[in-house]
Amino acid sequence: MMPPRRGAAAVVGTVTESRRVAADVCADLRAGDLLDGAFERRAAALDARDRRWALELVAGMLRRRAWLDAVVGGFVTGGLARLDPDVTDLLRLGAQQLTGMDRVPAYAAIAQTVELAKVRHGRGAAGLVNAVLRRIDRERATLAPAEPGDPIEALALRHSHPRWLVARWAARWGADEAARLLAANNTLAPVIVRPFGIGFEPLEAMLEASDVPVSDAPLVRDSLQLGPGIALTELGAFRQGRFFVQDPAATLVVHYAAVPPGARVLDACAAPGGKALELAKVAGHVVAADRQPARAARLQENVTRVGATNVEVRVADAREPGDGTYDVVLVDAPCTGTGTFRRHPDARWRLKVSDLAVMGALQRSLLAALAPTVRPGGLLVYSTCSLEPEENDVQVEHFLAAHPDFTLEPPPEGAVPPDVLDGGRLRVLPQRHGTDGAFAARLRRRA
Repeated sequence: MMPPRRGAAAVVGTVTESRRVAADVCADLRAGDLLDGAFERRAAALDARDRRWALELVAGMLRRRAWLDAVVGGFVTGGLARLDPDVTDLLRLGAQQLTGMDRVPAYAAIAQTVELAKVRHGRGAAGLVNAVLRRIDRERATLAPAEPGDPIEALALRHSHPRWLVARWAARWGADEAARLLAANNTLAPVIVRPFGIGFEPLEAMLEASDVPVSDAPLVRDSLQLGPGIALTELGAFRQGRFFVQDPAATLVVHYAAVPPGARVLDACAAPGGKALELAKVAGHVVAADRQPARAARLQENVTRVGATNVEVRVADAREPGDGTYDVVLVDAPCTGTGTFRRHPDARWRLKVSDLAVMGALQRSLLAALAPTVRPGGLLVYSTCSLEPEENDVQVEHFLAAHPDFTLEPPPEGAVPPDVLDGGRLRVLPQRHGTDGAFAARLRRRA
């Protein structure tokens, strides 16, 4: 059994399990865990309704964290910096229930957060939490933190993002478009699915027969957007392997690649496997590799569930790919993920400026290692879910300069909508296209 971390003591009495899980997940995030993994581990015993509520609480708090800090900090003498970080997170969670979750009664939000503070930190912390949350409850109709005079800081506070990221995006696109990106990052990402081994219309009929509301997804054909609150694993179409989950931005990467029918393909950084499954619809054989055994195991689960017989899962480090060659190599590189903030609200607070250099070095090493695995005349497709030039265009230009036997090649006409192409490269932006962000470049090796 995993030992409890600081701030993760068991809570008994009147506190609901979903609130205890939310507090423990926050402790895990402070220790460096990712939201998805921490939540999956902590919430495993919750029923579906409590899981959704706990995730709504934590994700909502993370999306509004800067604003909540400005509110809460205004009622704490000396500011939040003087508090234990776990107490700060409890205050954020309580304030989120009071100001961002209309269905939560104020008395429950206050009383249970106070009880959590008492069990985790004692009566002194509980008294402070009680006083601050009651003050927020009394004044919540008029709560309005003072807006900074600096326009970048004002955007960062209003949309709850780190200032350095807001400054980067405003410099690139202007303040108005940056604000649209920030707002898009704070929306709830829809669940969008792709059919597998079944046509679009039969899948639509199966889902509607299960009372699942569906609508067309943006930018890509044959994807379906599901209504909110759907328990995917309980659907017959899921258990029968009739679909897999994939945002249109990720689907567009595969369509942009335009893999020839019957091709032998390496998906070098494949987990959790959505792109490999989309590739398998056209390719003759797909080798889907990931260096982490746990991620490769999950990839295998997805491949087995949909019955993709032409996908071979391997545990392998893409920096040591071996001697084989392929018609197409997809390098869906690890990156900062700035195009997927709406799905990962914790990422904006975890990211550091130095991560751009760290990821850039890794991306260069992956491209250099995998270039020899592309057969002469074959195709190397580099992609990320980042919006940052250092991880996208800069990487492509560096690779082309170091590998004169490769050239940038636009996709065939009609492979993707024209408005996601930029100089032959794929560029999908949340604020313009209503999806996650994505970048890709097709690099053809001379015969």
